Amino acid sequence: MRRILQPAGWPRPRGYSHGIEARGRLVFVAGQIGWDAEGRFAGPDLVSQTRQALANVLAVLREAAMGPEHLVRLTWYVVDMDEYRASLPELGRVYRAVMGRHFPPMAVVEVTRLVEPDARVEIEATAVG
Repeated sequence: MRRILQPAGWPRPRGYSHGIEARGRLVFVAGQIGWDAEGRFAGPDLVSQTRQALANVLAVLREAAMGPEHLVRLTWYVVDMDEYRASLPELGRVYRAVMGRHFPPMAVVEVTRLVEPDARVEIEATAVG
């Protein structure tokens, strides 16, 4: 059971929700970066790596018989907030192509670097099913 939390009078957010109430089995997905099962990056840029990182999140969720509709939290770590902001229209298209129109609460945090030197983004997730 999940219910989107939208406080009265608050503007509806675009691409995320303010909060979500959920009950059920919890799945915590470790930070996923933009490489495939063989450790090859999808590309050098944020958008291609984001597409792969989101696909990796879904692959982990499938192991628990879950999908994007079960997500209750995403945290994105990016190495360049300016690149993130400049890529928002394309990131939105990539997100919807991979995740559909489910927009859980999200946070985006700029970090100095990630464990893998070529990684542009790392995405961790929490799901309830």
